[in-house]
Amino acid sequence: MATSNTDKFIELLPAGISVDGDAVESVLLREYGSVFGAKNVTVPPTVVFMNERQVTEFQSKLKTQRHTFDELELTLQNEAMSQLIQARSAAENLGLSISPRGADSAARTYRHTIELWASRVEPGLDHWVREKRMPAEEASKIRSMSPFEQVSEIFKLEARGIYFAKDLSKSIIYSVAPPGASQHLSLLAFDVSEFDQPEIRNILSRHGWHQTVTSDLPHFTYLGTPESELADRGLKRVENAGRHFWIPDL
Repeated sequence: MATSNTDKFIELLPAGISVDGDAVESVLLREYGSVFGAKNVTVPPTVVFMNERQVTEFQSKLKTQRHTFDELELTLQNEAMSQLIQARSAAENLGLSISPRGADSAARTYRHTIELWASRVEPGLDHWVREKRMPAEEASKIRSMSPFEQVSEIFKLEARGIYFAKDLSKSIIYSVAPPGASQHLSLLAFDVSEFDQPEIRNILSRHGWHQTVTSDLPHFTYLGTPESELADRGLKRVENAGRHFWIPDL
């Protein structure tokens, strides 16, 4: 019997990761798990890193390369950076540019993901208390939790229609990755300024860089393989905002 794409993806998951994990892990695997389909690079050992120590230990073992883009020194895994540099050169040959959106466009620290998370959670809590959708005591309790503990509580609130994206109209995962879940922690993600240009997306794709998070249009993930082979890595193509993304076939 032929192996399904779902089975192909499951076979690529590191030991200890299950598609039938708890509710939070399942959501994060579906949203950010395409990185586990990457080839010829080191993928994370977990769906979500729980603390700074875990991230530091993982990143310290990676073979990395630094490169300066538009006066910004950025770091990625070796193969990811090599292909990005080649893609940038291919774009320049056509009179186009591939440039980072900011200093955090490539590698990130766990602390930085906490800061991004808090930039959504804190104003969200203030807003919903003012709107009398949640008591101040509940907001204080959430603030006292670790970032990892906050994730499940925020997801529970969003199930009640109390959203924490920047515009407060949708889930926080459409605005920022929960702490420890960002693909940037694996040094396999790059945020591109020219993401709206189809030719730039095509060039990046030819060099193994694909869009994998449907809620994050500037975000590209290094999967190390052409589109024609991504289904064999357990990923499926979906359409959004006039472009296509490769996500876990779960």
